Amino acid sequence: MDDYGQVVDFTRSTAEEEFADEVRTWLEDHLVGEFADLRGHGGVGQEDVAPERLLDWERELATGGWLGLDYPTHLGGRDATLAEQVIFHQIYVQARAPGRIPNIGLTLLGPTVVAYGSAEQQERFVPPILAGTEHWCQGYSEPNAGSDLANVSTRARQVGDRWLVTGQKIWTSLAQFAQWAFVVCRTDPNSQRHAGLSYLLVPMDQPGIEVRPIVQITGGTEFNEVFFDDAETDADLVIGGAGNGWAVAMGTLGFERGASTLGQQTGYRQELEALLALAQDNGSIDDPSLRQDLMRAWSELEILRFNQLRMLTALVADGVPGPEMSIGKLYWASWHRRLGELGIRVRGASGMVGVDATSPLEDPLGVGYRLDRLQRTFLYSRSHTIYGGSNQVQRNVLGERVLGLPREPR
Repeated sequence: MDDYGQVVDFTRSTAEEEFADEVRTWLEDHLVGEFADLRGHGGVGQEDVAPERLLDWERELATGGWLGLDYPTHLGGRDATLAEQVIFHQIYVQARAPGRIPNIGLTLLGPTVVAYGSAEQQERFVPPILAGTEHWCQGYSEPNAGSDLANVSTRARQVGDRWLVTGQKIWTSLAQFAQWAFVVCRTDPNSQRHAGLSYLLVPMDQPGIEVRPIVQITGGTEFNEVFFDDAETDADLVIGGAGNGWAVAMGTLGFERGASTLGQQTGYRQELEALLALAQDNGSIDDPSLRQDLMRAWSELEILRFNQLRMLTALVADGVPGPEMSIGKLYWASWHRRLGELGIRVRGASGMVGVDATSPLEDPLGVGYRLDRLQRTFLYSRSHTIYGGSNQVQRNVLGERVLGLPREPR
């Protein structure tokens, strides 16, 4: 029994086994033709598949109704149980289906609109997300407001039936492919910190928006700077009402740490198993210290899985995520960063050397070499403990909002 008084049962019922067979069969039937070569490729930070192809795969998933697993049926979803969501994400990764492109609309904006938006907003924005035809980016971080979201300076003023947005956002994932952005901005010019913020929905295809890619340490350009210069959106495209942006934005961050992390954990297990196999092949498993760290990683991954299921139980019960979700973010981000470091230790000196590049896609910076999956994991996982709220911010949230400790002195 978990801390919420509910029994977590991992035995599948007959109906759940049938659902698992449905998922497995659909994936086998659709990972063919133009999608056949995507098996085992893709994934956050890997950049070995063109984003356009992964967006095509999202639309293919939509034809089977797999984008709307946890969405209500009246909006085009499946209203799947937590157990069914777990099953889908596990089987998806076990089938070596392509690593999903970060679908910001599906995992962040959609659940936020369902929880905080009006019926009209839900009917307008959720169906295109579930059809894979509209994609979103997240306008949170700024040059002077990274993990400290309350310090945003991007502002919006209402003129007639329009909001006019001016400012800059940074580290905006996949903004170059998004049709819409959800933007946290200051709509009360006399407000400070958490007060006076609003959560606006802004169309990206307009003269008042400029997107500039940021080249990452891995050579990819997933992240961007986005500049708003009186960018327009309708006055009614504010979620939760003007001035309530902080609460809505915190809800969005909670959804980011929801059911989609179950597939992430299954992917982590495959990464760890591959690393164990490499350690056995190259003999590094014989190093007692390294072997102990590998086993510690295995144990911690089990803790991560059980803890996330406990957190999801609370999410299902309440419908809106609580601050406890910060536990999961803090834990998985730190675990995966340690795994990346462990991978380089297993590889040894060879892990510090790139491989000859054979195409511009493999070598976007023109440096003459490319990185393999293990090297990309090592580099990209450094960002986990920063984006979506840094480790320091997660500890503050847990201390202040979960444990009731005094606020950190400023």
